[in-house]
Amino acid sequence: MTVVIFAQECDASVDEVIGQLTDREVSVFRADTSWFPQRLTIQARLEGDRWMGCLSTAHHRVDLGDIRSIWYRDPTAFDFPANLSQPERRFAFREARLGFGGVLASLDTLWVNHPNRASDAIYKPLQLTTAARCGLAVPLTLVTNDATEVRRFHAESGSGLICKVFGSNAITEHGTTKVAYTHRLDDGDLADLGNVGSTAHQFQDWVHDKHHEARVVVVGDRLFPVLIHADSAAARIDWRTDYRALRYELAELPVSVEDGVRCYMAAFGLVYAAFDFAIDATGQWFFLEANTAGQYGFLETNTGAAISDALADLLAGAARD
Repeated sequence: MTVVIFAQECDASVDEVIGQLTDREVSVFRADTSWFPQRLTIQARLEGDRWMGCLSTAHHRVDLGDIRSIWYRDPTAFDFPANLSQPERRFAFREARLGFGGVLASLDTLWVNHPNRASDAIYKPLQLTTAARCGLAVPLTLVTNDATEVRRFHAESGSGLICKVFGSNAITEHGTTKVAYTHRLDDGDLADLGNVGSTAHQFQDWVHDKHHEARVVVVGDRLFPVLIHADSAAARIDWRTDYRALRYELAELPVSVEDGVRCYMAAFGLVYAAFDFAIDATGQWFFLEANTAGQYGFLETNTGAAISDALADLLAGAARD
């Protein structure tokens, strides 16, 4: 039986897990979805209630019936021949997603995570309501394109507001990439909210007296909570801005938070996620978001948390309690 991994070609975390699987003598088929259709081929015939056939590259092949598990770790988009027009590319993308993706989605195997489940879990407003229903504390949040409502929400806040994006925080235009980190609103921002009307925006109460943050990586039934201490002003607002100012500490989860995390995973049907929390001086944990493809390698490097080992166990079908 073979573990199939869909991931970007340069991903050190995937390399580590493949090494762990190799040590377990587990066969691995690795590809990026960007290889389809030019470097990755699918051949699938419907036989009864299942698809039979294979995935193949120039050097490797895996039978669809021989797949032990699939790790779908943030691969890149399909890449089509250069001679296709933009309308043809849009058509080809839809056909690839529904055809290639549809066959894979039908496979009755362990997914980490199934793309449909990950797609459901990408919506931040749905994340917040699900977390609240699971008993996790969440910051007061406003979603709006109305500047007047932003000012009203700010006036009601006792600790100020932050603005954060719903999806990827990177925009690439004309070869230049701009990154939109979490931003704490000041008087200048409140005086100039003209662009709020351009799309949906997310505003949240700043967690008062925030002491530190945490990332909780969930792999199957195993949880890896790590406290993140920020030693710079920028990192205290968004720790992604200044990794050099961060310190890490393995932690114990409060029982109520662990129960909430497990409830959340079950609600979305997820097997892997990276949860981000803010923790105030009283020890209250506030759910911020959960990323179904969240990074964990830097936590493993700085704490020794055995996350790659847990992923290899899960994918190989030998998950430990």
